[in-house]
Amino acid sequence: MARVALTPEAAEVLRRLRADHGELMFHQSGGCCDGSAPMCYPAGEFRTGSSDVHLGDLAVDDGFEIGVWMSAAQFEYWSHTHLTIDVVPGRGSGFSLEAPLGVRFLVRSRLLDDGEL
Repeated sequence: MARVALTPEAAEVLRRLRADHGELMFHQSGGCCDGSAPMCYPAGEFRTGSSDVHLGDLAVDDGFEIGVWMSAAQFEYWSHTHLTIDVVPGRGSGFSLEAPLGVRFLVRSRLLDDGEL
């Protein structure tokens, strides 16, 4: 079961960011800076480790996938949800790559149903 998904609008922004920055990754922030927002970085720039959970890889295009992580502590709160990364107009206050484009990524969530749990 996929825990994360991507809207077509977010995928389009990711294509643009990849053209400028190369391979990418997401880390769901835990409340600092931009609230609780998916932060997009060049792949490997945000160091993940044993205290992070790999939620999955989002297929943007053939051969272009982007990994999504969040801290294990935060995952305890979100473990019962499915997350969809979307994009909206406006600038976030974090360090995510999309900020100069005048948009920001956000997460839309829904509870997992019994079959998904």
